[in-house]
Parts: sequence; structure tokens; C-alpha cells
Amino acid sequence: MFAIIGLVLLMVFVFGGYIIAGGSMAPIIKAAPIETFIIVGAGVAAMLVGNGMDVLKGVGKGFGKVFKGPAYKKDDYLSTIFVVSKIMKTLKSEGAVALESHIENPEASAIFGEYPKMLHDHSLLHLVTDTVRLMVVSSSNLSPYSVEEVMDQSIKTHHHNELKAVDAIGTLAGALPALGIVACVLGVVKTMSAIDQPPAVLGALIGSALEWYDFAVFGYLAGPLGRDAVGKARPVSGASCEAARRWAASVLR
Repeated sequence: MFAIIGLVLLMVFVFGGYIIAGGSMAPIIKAAPIETFIIVGAGVAAMLVGNGMDVLKGVGKGFGKVFKGPAYKKDDYLSTIFVVSKIMKTLKSEGAVALESHIENPEASAIFGEYPKMLHDHSLLHLVTDTVRLMVVSSSNLSPYSVEEVMDQSIKTHHHNELKAVDAIGTLAGALPALGIVACVLGVVKTMSAIDQPPAVLGALIGSALEWYDFAVFGYLAGPLGRDAVGKARPVSGASCEAARRWAASVLR
């Protein structure tokens, strides 16, 4: 919601101030479709060249999450703690054998079945099941610090993968002004081809060419939007994974 409000206010202040100063929106509206085609098209093509399909999918999903807002709430964090608590309780009261069915097939598990939303977060689900599997197959004197270290490494790996999409968006945001210059130069070339036209025509062409660069500068907003996307994309994989790690380590100790 705040992202939408911010974008609307940005347009109101920028173009509202331009109109108040006596500017005409006609050249901007006329140039906008071509600007979008050149600058956005070049940016998307550059992302296709420099990134894999998994990163591109993450970028698309991330922008959707910016406008949807956080997908997880306080209850989801508590659910993670409750699941880990029940698993640890089962491990201590019934032994490791009783946990095999839960960790090998969590979709059919009575423990995980109480929290269906967690079953859809595969990163968190695998973190819990893989860690418990390590505890089951290891000896009973497994150090809790070893378990904590494994979970820490899993969380870092997950966060590294999540940040690939943000890095791609940040790179694109930094490149868009440069692509705007390319579009601006193309506009100047077009203007020079009409050098014999009256000043009114030349003025409109020059203004349109300069607007191409201005349009690309707005693309720099992709960077903050990308960082916001990750903040909303990984609450369960971040905060809840950390909660699961701390709880499991404390129980083992």
C-alpha cells in the first residue's frame, strides 16, 4: 500500500509542479510510448542476458509482493515455534523413530498438518525437516552447537539465493539512466534530421528527446522497490527460520 501511495505522490509532485510552472503534458504523453518501448525493452533484454530463469522469476514475484504487502504475520512466526516445539517434545518423549514419518512425509504429518501455511513455505519446511533428519540419523550425543551451525548455514544460503533477484533489480536500476541517455541521443539524432523545421517544431523535438532521459531516471526507483520486495518475500524464511533455529538450539541444550 505504501509503495502505491509513494508512486502516486511522486507523479503528483513531479508532473504537478511541471504543470503549475506552465509546462505542457502533450510532448510527454506523446513520447511516453516510445520511451517505454526503448528504455524498458532494453532493460528487460539486458536482464535476460545477465541472469538465469530462476532470478527472473524471483524478480517478477518480488514486484508483485511489493504491492500485496507482507504475506506473513505474527501468528505465522508463532506457528513455526509451535511446530519445532512439538517436534522436540516428540523426540524426547517417543524417540527418534517416531519422527521418521513426520520428517519424511511432512504433508501427511499430524504435526505439520496443524499449520498448513507452513507446508507451502518449502524453504522453511526443508530447514526444519532436514535439521531434524540430521538429529535422527546422528548419535544421541549430537552437539546442539553443531545443529545450530548447520541451521545458520542453511539460512545464510537461503538469504543469498533470495538476494539474487534484488541484485538484479539494483543493477537494472543503475543501468536505466544510462539507457535513458541512449534514448535521449536517439531523440537528438531525430531532431537533427529535422533541422530545417521551424523553431516550434524543433523545440518540441528537443523537449521530447530530453524527456526520454527524465523517464529513465524514474527507473532508478526499481532499486528501492526491489529491496522492499525482499523484505516482504522472506519474513517466514528469515525471522521464522531464525526463531526455529533458536528454539531448537535451546531445547537441545
